[in-house]
Amino acid sequence: MKTLTQLQQNRRIIQDFTMTTLASIPGLFSRLTYVATLRDLSSGRYEHAGLTAIYPDSAVQQALETCHEQVFEKILETPLAVQEGDLSECLEHMEEGRNAAAHHWQRMEAYRVLLPEHAPDYLKELFCSNLRALLEILQTERSTDRLTA
Repeated sequence: MKTLTQLQQNRRIIQDFTMTTLASIPGLFSRLTYVATLRDLSSGRYEHAGLTAIYPDSAVQQALETCHEQVFEKILETPLAVQEGDLSECLEHMEEGRNAAAHHWQRMEAYRVLLPEHAPDYLKELFCSNLRALLEILQTERSTDRLTA
């Protein structure tokens, strides 16, 4: 019975987080970036003051980890052409703009912080391979745009 209650609570947290927070963030890469920023890289723990004020910390951890994995998997289910547009839009809204962000992500492999900790290695490898290809495409488009300008 306790497991069912935990499952129901996790579903409630996921629904709360999805409806109130993620729904307001356009694009899968922007959502993934946001969820990844909630995770402390040294401990792997997620921090969300609004959720932990309402729900038990352990339930929030499980729910945010689940959300992180779901957004990650949704990206992998999306056609690469759609991912390209979504990634471009995400990078466009970063502080330095699309071109600088794409260059940094490509050079430093900064996208690795987006990976959910417990995702299978083969999915992590696929994601990174896709990102390298997409960033290369964005860099090529940038070079082509400069040549035609």
